[in-house]
Amino acid sequence: MVNKVADEPQLLSKKAGCNSHGQDSSYFLGWEEYEKNPFDAVANPGGIIQMGLAENQLSFDLVEDWLEKNPDALGLRRGGASVFRELALFQDYHGLPAFKNALARFMSEQRGYRVAFDPSNIVLTAGATSANEALMFCLADQGDAFLIPTPYYPGFDRDLKWRTGAEIVPVHCTSANGFRVTRAALDDAYSRAQKRRLRVKGVLITNPSNPLGTAVPRADLDMIVDFVAAKGIHLVSDEIYSGTAFSDSAPFVSVLEALAARAQRAADYGLDGRVHVVYSLSKDLGLPGFRVGAIYSSNPAVVSAATKMSSFGLVSSQTQFLLAALLGDNDFTRRYLAENKRRLKERRDQLVDGLKAIGIGCLESDSGLFCWVDMSHLMRSRSFEGEMSLWKKVVFDVGLNISPGSSCHCSEPGWFRVCFANMSAKTLDVAMQRLRAFVETSFKGAGAVGALRRAAAAPARSMSCPLAMNMKWALRLTPLSADRKAER
Repeated sequence: MVNKVADEPQLLSKKAGCNSHGQDSSYFLGWEEYEKNPFDAVANPGGIIQMGLAENQLSFDLVEDWLEKNPDALGLRRGGASVFRELALFQDYHGLPAFKNALARFMSEQRGYRVAFDPSNIVLTAGATSANEALMFCLADQGDAFLIPTPYYPGFDRDLKWRTGAEIVPVHCTSANGFRVTRAALDDAYSRAQKRRLRVKGVLITNPSNPLGTAVPRADLDMIVDFVAAKGIHLVSDEIYSGTAFSDSAPFVSVLEALAARAQRAADYGLDGRVHVVYSLSKDLGLPGFRVGAIYSSNPAVVSAATKMSSFGLVSSQTQFLLAALLGDNDFTRRYLAENKRRLKERRDQLVDGLKAIGIGCLESDSGLFCWVDMSHLMRSRSFEGEMSLWKKVVFDVGLNISPGSSCHCSEPGWFRVCFANMSAKTLDVAMQRLRAFVETSFKGAGAVGALRRAAAAPARSMSCPLAMNMKWALRLTPLSADRKAER
């Protein structure tokens, strides 16, 4: 019988059929398992607790209180008069001037007014995902590469590569120095890219880091700026977590602040036109559903090209109108930023203390909505196979969706990103109780937790609860059932 299917024309494009989206990453697969069986304290107390989603739900009440006191913003009124028709009509894709002015001021306020933002250099996009992709289209051709320090946000494999055809070359960072970027690591990544005959167009960093939960130190920013200056390439700083930096002793430093302090060097190397910032209101204000992102660049050609591309992912007029009023309230933003940081630190401390009580340590953090947790001592083998085996146990048996380090391209097995700001304090307590029960059962008794805590007293990496590096593996993971194997 003739196979007619083979003779039929290809119905979908090669792009639609390719597998470079990254949806099969364990990062996204964990979400799928959660969605099948989501935890609810009343309706489904045995469900999976979502600890793999970096959402900020800790300060919704502050925004809701403002909305109640400012009904015109939500009711699309100005001075009591409706602006519905004005907003319903087609809007120029440059964005509403009132919103861009308010956003520029808010971004400056987050950085202690040490950096000023020109609203005319802001390009509005439908979230940071759209902003990062648009920048790739502006800065790189298909086959060009960007260097990104590891571990990095798993979504970058989709955002930067899938439709643009750009390549990512990892800059391997290690726990030996708290995963900080070094010049040697940058040089190594650049060399590996050249061996692959890739043209390196830039470096992309996340500051504060996702998944590390740490702000990039000023000295490291200076080193990275020197590197891109020497190579004549771009620097993209994704600063969507800038408003989550809660450390008083080490305040967040934007790459633009570092650049301004080296104004003469920046001018000599033309860096002003090659340093770009990505921002979003998804993390700081907890508004990912509003889809508000931005590109900030002092390069007129980049601003012009990115503005044209933004027509494929605009921010709705009613969203801009509402947020122009919200961000334009200086008293509200001042109080919100301070209280939100306080709440984030308090919830971070709850997670760190809960993990420490079980004998699990994490990298010392100062920002973000998550902690970078070391569970290598719980693995059957110190390998990425051992990491995936442990991850499946935690998701399917313990009922916690966390993100394995391998999904973030971490070079060391055993690290996991654990989110804490998308749940109540009571739910986080339930998560810690489940994890404690898992450790006690796996190690055959509550005494195992005490042993882990004693091991945690040994000096090791810069961690909130350092763990001994040479612990013997006591955990014996049971094989997954056949149906679970099939699902993976």
